[in-house]
Amino acid sequence: MLDVIGSRFGACDGISRRNFLRIGSLGLAGLSLPEILQARAHAAQLGSSPKNTAVIQVLLAGGPSQMDTYDLKPDAPREFRGEFKPISTNVPGVTVCELMPRHAQAMDKMALVRSLSHESSDHFVGTHWIMTGYQSSPSEQQKNERPSAGSIVAKLRGPNGPGVPPYISMVNGIFGGIFQSGAYLGPGFNPFNLNGDPTTSMRVQNLEPSSGLSLERLEDRRYLLGKLDRLNRQRDVSGTMDGLDKYTAQAYDMVTGRSARKALNLATEDPRLRDRYGRNRFGQSCLLARRLVEAGVTFVTISEGNWDHHSGIFQLCRQQLPPFDAAVTTLVEDIYNRGLADRVLVVVWGEFGRTPRINNGGRDHWPGSMSAMLAGGGLKMGQVVGATNRKGEQPTERPLRPEDVIHTVYHVLGINPRHEFPNDSGRPMPVLNQGRPIADLIA
Repeated sequence: MLDVIGSRFGACDGISRRNFLRIGSLGLAGLSLPEILQARAHAAQLGSSPKNTAVIQVLLAGGPSQMDTYDLKPDAPREFRGEFKPISTNVPGVTVCELMPRHAQAMDKMALVRSLSHESSDHFVGTHWIMTGYQSSPSEQQKNERPSAGSIVAKLRGPNGPGVPPYISMVNGIFGGIFQSGAYLGPGFNPFNLNGDPTTSMRVQNLEPSSGLSLERLEDRRYLLGKLDRLNRQRDVSGTMDGLDKYTAQAYDMVTGRSARKALNLATEDPRLRDRYGRNRFGQSCLLARRLVEAGVTFVTISEGNWDHHSGIFQLCRQQLPPFDAAVTTLVEDIYNRGLADRVLVVVWGEFGRTPRINNGGRDHWPGSMSAMLAGGGLKMGQVVGATNRKGEQPTERPLRPEDVIHTVYHVLGINPRHEFPNDSGRPMPVLNQGRPIADLIA
């Protein structure tokens, strides 16, 4: 896993770390990154025919309230319906929370899935479920039992363009940073992590060499490594080392080249567009995600935490929903305005919903009903798929599962869900063994 870290952060294990790896140090880039690139080069030879489609997954870690965002119940008893009113959207008959007016103006470019559910109220199990399409064992907690969808994409598709990795993650919060790994596919298919703040430090300087190491010296190291390896390469009769040269060159290109550096330079964007996304971490992360998929990244996950509203839910939603509304809607509109709607899919969801009944000013974990928003990807927009009952307790129309959403993601990406990989024990494991693409969305 290659990390570009620009500021102090807290890891899920509680350890505080600062800049433990700078990309310019080549501590990882000169060793395992070539192996990562080599593994990804086989992507076009596996599964379905490669496409140039991409996915931006927005994970609202902690579990957002469907009752206060996408599936309000104004006719439910007061202890269920909460404080917010629904507002009409530009799609007749479809409403969203009054704190999301930008969503309302762009609903014709979105599709709401209101009938999702699964069976676990555990953060770890729920997160593993939506990240992989498989339920996990609670005892495993922060360890992937199955590869994440992004890792599957890295294995079977690779990047859409040169000089960038296929799978990038931007994490803010506890739960979103877990279950993103490649599991038995190996660490070569873990995400390339960007853990800085795009409003301040996640900029081009994070791709600059560490102190005292210029790009010219990186080229010198490249030359020196080649000299030191010459004897071993001459003795290698398998051709492996010669093949590795290609991927070592690509690793250096990622460090010294233009593609990644250009994508991360938000200063080149129109300031008015940056304002529209929101000059905050989440807003600028959404903008950066759009730039990354344009640069050739195939799968980007943005994880935004602090949606675990056991108390003070309405006050917290008043703080969180307006910037969420601005960032996500601008991302969707930006994708349409730039002609990317047929090839870039946006998926917004969390690991479960919240209890329909309010408890001590909050809502607790509720996997029995949850919502997701999808946009783009060449899918049918301007609709609602499924429905829940009057109190929002359970699906009553078109019940769906997290596996169905992930199937839809794989459909957009051209991934064959029946493709199998051997796990650590050599047992064949399918990409996804349950669910199917959401037919209502397939154009």
